[in-house]
Amino acid sequence: MKKNFEIGKDTYWVGYVDDRKVPFHRLILEKGTTYNSYFLDTEKPTLIDTVDIEFGRVFVENLSRFTDISKLEYVVINHVEPDHAGGLPALLSKAKNAKIVTTALGAEELKNMFKLHNREYIIIHDGMKLDIGGKTLQFFETPFLHTEETMVTYCMEDKILYPCDQFSTHIANHELFDDLAKEDITEDFNVYYQLIMHPHRPYVQDMLKKISQLDIQMIAPSHGYVLRENVAQYIHAYDEMSKPKKDKKAAILFSTMTGNTTKVAKIIAEGLEKKHIETRIINVDKADVESVLEVVRESDMIFFGSSTRYADMVGKLEIILKEMKNMDLSSKLGVAFGSYGWSGEAVEVINDYLKENGMKVIDSSYIIKVTGMDDVQVPLRVKFNPNEDEQRKLYRSIEIIGDLLVG
Repeated sequence: MKKNFEIGKDTYWVGYVDDRKVPFHRLILEKGTTYNSYFLDTEKPTLIDTVDIEFGRVFVENLSRFTDISKLEYVVINHVEPDHAGGLPALLSKAKNAKIVTTALGAEELKNMFKLHNREYIIIHDGMKLDIGGKTLQFFETPFLHTEETMVTYCMEDKILYPCDQFSTHIANHELFDDLAKEDITEDFNVYYQLIMHPHRPYVQDMLKKISQLDIQMIAPSHGYVLRENVAQYIHAYDEMSKPKKDKKAAILFSTMTGNTTKVAKIIAEGLEKKHIETRIINVDKADVESVLEVVRESDMIFFGSSTRYADMVGKLEIILKEMKNMDLSSKLGVAFGSYGWSGEAVEVINDYLKENGMKVIDSSYIIKVTGMDDVQVPLRVKFNPNEDEQRKLYRSIEIIGDLLVG
């Protein structure tokens, strides 16, 4: 092995430097990036992550100059996106006996993405350890950082954390280590966090709790520099940037016919209060218009709900929505909800009003674009009285929506 690629005892960087202007998540990475892969030359040779699918063949050719790929025992996949797992098919065509180490969901996604149904998988769970012959790897599930199947790997003897996308920077570099960088990487580190991790900040906090008891002397992420100088400062930065903002206010305004929309409103209120968001719930049919508008002015997020009657809203809610057209709502988040018996058009009519009024409307499209989560359906629609399963889905949705506010 070449000494300049060594990051620890018998541990080597074997990734790919992409020094182009790289299209990535609807952005252009002006400084390029690196796809970091790590080879642990132990009694049971192990690879942690691969490279982007575009460079899979080159990756395997380079790796074969360092080691006999046919003897590879384990391939750890922390995250299945093609910029991390993309080199797997080319690799496994030569590493025919290698076992894939990943989460349960990661295994399912790899099978479907790369048709790897006939490979042997080792499914990890939180805290699980794997002896790779001279080193011990420990695994922790870190869902939604930044996709649901993600995990991190820790080498106990080397005290190295392999956190996949977390703690990354998008810079094409040949210096490998942060203390050898030609310029201060702080801004690149922070920008990466804001663009990729910040939408998932509650899960960042969960991750930090899981790794808090580990002795981490080095962080070897999947993009950019390996961090070995004052590692604690990078962990502290993630902690500070992901802490929830306080003193946020929400309002739930609704009209109802039979009381089902009231039940939905109360569930929303309970979910927000669990996020420590100050919440007011108002049946607008029992309040005067100006007082309701004052609550709108004071709130950071407003939920608007109605039952559906003859394909439209009920009660005074539409009056409120019309009066709001004269207000500056550009800084406020808006969410539509409601109950219905047949087609439930009222919720969609509300959603149209929110967009026309210039609010930042939280719907499924917005959530997918910001967080990548596709299991949350917004506007919030409940048929008749919310049953136990619908209540569970509502609480899940409110958890995600609340996180968008407190972050």
